[in-house]
Amino acid sequence: MSFRIRAATDEDRPALLEQAWQLNIYGEPISHDRRIDKTGAEDTQQATLNRVAKSGGTVLVAEMDGRVVGHLFLSFETHPIYVRPELRPYAYIAELFIREEARDRGIGRALVAEAERIAAERGMDKIMIGVLAGNTMAEEAYARYGFRPYSHELVKPIKR
Repeated sequence: MSFRIRAATDEDRPALLEQAWQLNIYGEPISHDRRIDKTGAEDTQQATLNRVAKSGGTVLVAEMDGRVVGHLFLSFETHPIYVRPELRPYAYIAELFIREEARDRGIGRALVAEAERIAAERGMDKIMIGVLAGNTMAEEAYARYGFRPYSHELVKPIKR
């Protein structure tokens, strides 16, 4: 089955919402902090859409047989003041999701490639993506796409 990558439209919002929900459900056993209720998915989607809109970014979808099977949210960000000025702007993949039945077909790679094309068109020199520690499937895929570690955030629970 072939697929195509295109810009999301308002008609894609129900599919994006379903996928945001599935992403939260997928992430919960890894992070143990995800909201897995429908309202959590709605809030997640709206917050990400706001971030994309505020930065002048875009939402891409992967479509297969007339159905949205994946998405990527691309925003344009700026590193903090301690980064050299010419290196501050960057593109950021805020969310990447492929439905399970559509995985291993090159859809993730195609979404990332289109995001890179858009970022290059906007004059960006780098693109970044976040991944939950322990999400080895995503980490391995991103490494195959050419991503390398940039920083590590560490967490320690506080006992009360």
